[in-house]
Amino acid sequence: MLDTSLIFKILLIVVAYLLGSIPSSVWIGRYFYGVDVRDHGSGNAGFTNTVRVLGWKAGLPVFLCDVLKGYLAVSLIRISWGLIPGTISFINFQLILGAAAVLGHIFPVYVGFRGGKGVATLLGLLLAIQPHVTLICLGIFVVVFIGTRYVSLSSMTAGIAFPILNIFVFHTEAVSLIIFSMIVSILLLLTHQKNIERLLKREESRAKIIRRRQRG
Repeated sequence: MLDTSLIFKILLIVVAYLLGSIPSSVWIGRYFYGVDVRDHGSGNAGFTNTVRVLGWKAGLPVFLCDVLKGYLAVSLIRISWGLIPGTISFINFQLILGAAAVLGHIFPVYVGFRGGKGVATLLGLLLAIQPHVTLICLGIFVVVFIGTRYVSLSSMTAGIAFPILNIFVFHTEAVSLIIFSMIVSILLLLTHQKNIERLLKREESRAKIIRRRQRG
């Protein structure tokens, strides 16, 4: 006999991937500005490049959509059965659903598998799983961003703080969550290699808080 519970879990993972694949930056850029953000700036289909190319008016909706994707993907666990909240198996499946959403953002099926780095979507899944730790990391991001206006540096700093807070401050007992937090930190550094190089060369672009209007 087929294990209906397993089949349903696989279906939820697929749905989580499809949610993560929603290319908010590409669709908003195309339909409201006639621009594919992947053809400009860093070439990434994400919040940072959207702000760089189209400004904050386009960037903020993209950010909110991408965060919501990760949050909703993890929240799919509420319609599953056989999993008890707070248990290791529950947390593990939350991580699987969230990872599927991030994978969808990086490799979106709707637009030729050319997506972004998944930072905002990752934020959404972490808000769903560990809101307290995530909000502290978000605060760290904001402080670093205000001080430097480097989105990349802010993201990496918050990412590095995530496993440190999990292990030494909140004493998280779930081994899978600790491992995941360490993987997140490492992946953020790996996906920001070019940014690190530009930072070291002092060539990294600073985000503009207010986009100036062009004259003429």
